[in-house]
Amino acid sequence: MLAGFSTLSQPAQAQAVHADGAKELPAIHVQADADKPDGLRATATRVGKVLQDPHDVPQAVTTITKTMMEQQQVGSLKEALRNVSGLSFNAAEGGRSGDNMNLRGFYTFGDMYLDGIRDTAQYNRETFNLEQIDVLRGAGAMLFGRGQAGGVINQVSKTPMRFDEQYKLTGSVGTDDYREATADLNKPLNAGTALRINAMQRDEGSWRSNPTTGTEPEIHRKGLAVSLGLNQQSDHQFWLNYYRLQTNDNPDYGISFDASTKTPGAILPASYYWGNARTFDKSDTEMTTLVHAFRLSSQSQIRTQLRFSDYDRSYWAKTPSLTVAPDALGGVGGNPTRTSNYKTVTLQSDYNTRFQAMGMQHEVLAGMEYLKEDSYRKGLQNFGTTAAPDFQPYQEAVAGSPTSFTSNSYAVYAQDTVEFIPRWKATVGVRRDQMDATYSSTTSPKLQYGENSYRTALSYHPSDETHYYVAWSNSFSPTADLYQLTVAPLPAERSDVVELGAKWLLMDGDLALRAAVYQATKNWERNADLESTAAILTKKRRTNGIELEAAGRINAHWEVFAGLSLMDAKILEVAENVNAATGAITLANPEYAGKNARNTPPYTVNLWTTYQLDSRWKIGGGVEAKGERQAVNPSGAGAVPTLNGTYTPNTAPTYARWDAMVAYEQAKWTLRMNVKNLFDQLYYDAVYDNGGFTVPGTRRTTTLTAEYKF
Repeated sequence: MLAGFSTLSQPAQAQAVHADGAKELPAIHVQADADKPDGLRATATRVGKVLQDPHDVPQAVTTITKTMMEQQQVGSLKEALRNVSGLSFNAAEGGRSGDNMNLRGFYTFGDMYLDGIRDTAQYNRETFNLEQIDVLRGAGAMLFGRGQAGGVINQVSKTPMRFDEQYKLTGSVGTDDYREATADLNKPLNAGTALRINAMQRDEGSWRSNPTTGTEPEIHRKGLAVSLGLNQQSDHQFWLNYYRLQTNDNPDYGISFDASTKTPGAILPASYYWGNARTFDKSDTEMTTLVHAFRLSSQSQIRTQLRFSDYDRSYWAKTPSLTVAPDALGGVGGNPTRTSNYKTVTLQSDYNTRFQAMGMQHEVLAGMEYLKEDSYRKGLQNFGTTAAPDFQPYQEAVAGSPTSFTSNSYAVYAQDTVEFIPRWKATVGVRRDQMDATYSSTTSPKLQYGENSYRTALSYHPSDETHYYVAWSNSFSPTADLYQLTVAPLPAERSDVVELGAKWLLMDGDLALRAAVYQATKNWERNADLESTAAILTKKRRTNGIELEAAGRINAHWEVFAGLSLMDAKILEVAENVNAATGAITLANPEYAGKNARNTPPYTVNLWTTYQLDSRWKIGGGVEAKGERQAVNPSGAGAVPTLNGTYTPNTAPTYARWDAMVAYEQAKWTLRMNVKNLFDQLYYDAVYDNGGFTVPGTRRTTTLTAEYKF
């Protein structure tokens, strides 16, 4: 069942099960079976800090596999996450641009990870170097340090395969000037050394355009990832990983909501785009990671990672107008601009072991983490006029002061999972985080937080194929980004999640089903827009939800990946903020209490299924559907939004997007055609959560892809 993994992050070996049922500690390597794809069900994950089957994790876990991303011709992380139930997209105006999602109704920009290390910078991520994407739902701070109530999104990188020399080249062309080329090259150099190189270049246009110039939103991205595995045959294994992603996009900020209808504006065509040939979104992301895995014994190992990251970004975008058409000079609409640099250094070390004590089996995890953040950002200088603006990449404004901070975060953590009677396990964990940050703000130049986070779970395995659990976890967010606009120190942002779940393996483990009922509560929720003067969004809010998911093979020819999420998200207590000038406490309008939380649809549905017609032909298709999503900022003291005397915030309508795929597969090569938005529906997939505008999704597109393996 581990055949699908060439490696999983910096890889480790599958658990061995002895005749008496005891499990041996994961060792160091998982080797791929080159002839069998991983399919739509993942059988290994590190999202719980040790390598294990998602079936055994006492929390809801969703995994997007490499096979599914390839079948769907996914390029960006955002497109891949359409397969995650309970997830919605935020449009990124101003202070929080780049990948920006809500999970279970709570933002995730503090919960993005790459191989278990924080990747919280503001940029648009690609999937060319990803083995899989793991989504751990619920508060995860005991394991990861940052943890909102929604969950953790962990990207798992491709790393070298020690025994298999494999090379794959892929080329794609499609509508809207879509062009993509990728290479995945794996070369064993000797018995203990292997090299893997992944490269990508993608160019893409849009169905939207500026009617005066013909300029379209565009994507131009290229990336390179190099991973060198050393000493792979010994108990001391090393990986040296380098990753670089460069983007040169023309950003799309969508269309305005209409205040008279509280729906996306229809006065001007949805195809209108307010950017021009000079607007831009440029970024350069570099990460270098050294990983060491030391197998102390068959029951114990230490895994340490050291990463240096550097994120540069500069953008100028145009916000839309409800009534005035775009012009050639860029005088219509607002001008969000930014130049920024964000550097991090992370040291993380995990120790895990198994042992018997007092007749009980223990699985112990302990570790430490250090994170240094150094952030600088400022608006760009306008070399033109208001009617004809002219901003240039990385040319910061002369006037004004930059927003900057440096932060040091320290953490230690420990967890024990005890099988106290056969088939019953209890998990207890605690983590201590300390954040010390210095800000450029004159009103709040320093901030210190020290908090504990906890994780507990009770699991019952009546058989190896069945897992019932009840879990509670809470989290503290030692994220300097979240706190910098707090004029006076307010309580730290914290979350609590209670979850009751069940997991089943059917068809000899090929098909996994899961169900979960949960309650997630967040206190002192910070505003996602870092430029807002109101740091607190709500004082307390809650999501109650139900999730169902299926992943895997129904039979030898038919695979499925499906999810349903039902969410009821409410504001329980309105925001308390501190006036920047007077220091007085200000309260949001109390009428927001009891109202729905923003950008949390009452339901989401996702389905992707494929069927192997014969030895060569495969067909597939699916749907992504979401209910209404509200766009509103509930932190203000002003009147609540109404329509005809009834509370009515701006609302993006429900939608269902259908996709289809057909593939002709040979041992050495594959031809595939993907059609996205098969019925060419106009839909809105992202909302600016403060309520200003919404971004339309792609119209019907067709892509042809050729893969060659040698």
